[in-house]
Amino acid sequence: MPQIHSSQDARRLARKRLPWMVFDYIDGAAGGEAGAARARAAFDALELRPRVLRDVSSRDLGVDLFGQRTAAPFGISPMGMCNLSGPGADMMLARLAAREGVPLGVSTVASTAMEPLIEEAQGNAWFQLYFTGDGSGTFKLVERAKAAGYQTLVLTVDVPEVGRRPRELRRGFTMPFRIGPRQFLDFALHPRWSIASLLAGKPDMANFQMEGFDFDRKASRARADFSTLAKLRDLWPGKLVVKGVLDAEDAGALKAAGVDAIQVSSHGARQLESAPVPIRALPTIREAVGPDFPLFFDSGLRGGEDVVKAYAMGANFTFLGRVLQFAIAAGGEEGLQALWQVLKDETSITLAQIGATSLDLGQGAIARGANV
Repeated sequence: MPQIHSSQDARRLARKRLPWMVFDYIDGAAGGEAGAARARAAFDALELRPRVLRDVSSRDLGVDLFGQRTAAPFGISPMGMCNLSGPGADMMLARLAAREGVPLGVSTVASTAMEPLIEEAQGNAWFQLYFTGDGSGTFKLVERAKAAGYQTLVLTVDVPEVGRRPRELRRGFTMPFRIGPRQFLDFALHPRWSIASLLAGKPDMANFQMEGFDFDRKASRARADFSTLAKLRDLWPGKLVVKGVLDAEDAGALKAAGVDAIQVSSHGARQLESAPVPIRALPTIREAVGPDFPLFFDSGLRGGEDVVKAYAMGANFTFLGRVLQFAIAAGGEEGLQALWQVLKDETSITLAQIGATSLDLGQGAIARGANV
């Protein structure tokens, strides 16, 4: 079991163990990656307000989320092709969701089908949807999710076209996999991952295998509009979350359209290099939707202090992404559990340092004069 004391440890170990192509797919961002750098810098520049002589001996990391109490203040973002980080990664994440009572985001392009994932997660799973092409395949997936017992649907709206991520393009990454001479050499130089993946079988987009057609990752999703959302709202009886929002005006329109929650996200800086920094957009969106509307947050969270900052800036819940894949690549299910506990510990210690006993925070937790 490798020593994982932070998400940086997990990333460093993953970089050694994963093929270059796979690591750059998970780690990469849009363009020259300035957007990712600005997002990280914004988190680092945001200062918390330490408070002293307050009884913080009992601290609660649980959060009320759509009528249920979670054991952690963060869930698992929907991530495509997770089994690239390690064989069985999707199921590892599902078991974690079941243990912690947090939502597992099940991606449209997951490498395990939606039905076994919600079963393994003991119902703690949300299905993430991409609208693609004319929508015919999209709405088939919605019906399948409904039949499988999903109660929450997450419509991702920030991918009208797939962003260009030069690192993965240079490696020749495609979905489904195509293995040429460069990829063969890459895999040969990482035998531990390659042998394990070979024995487990090539990761593929399982939801589309069951539908009997291939998913084109590069297919345009640009036809989706508010009429698409209205159709989806009429079709879906459960909770409807819209993910990928960075604009306050859009947030207000989505609330008016009847969605149940909004997820502030830049897609991990993987789509638009010049997009606003999500943590800075969060307070403006909170102001637009009001104090009681559910507002979730992902993108750029690397540790417990980041999680606390997101809550202080207006989030009701947060989601972790690639750091969990790095933990799996570093140490399998044990690595995932180790990093999860590290992140919970970091969050709890941060609350103690700022004199808080729960994630019920406001901007009073931000240091006066901080660059909000």
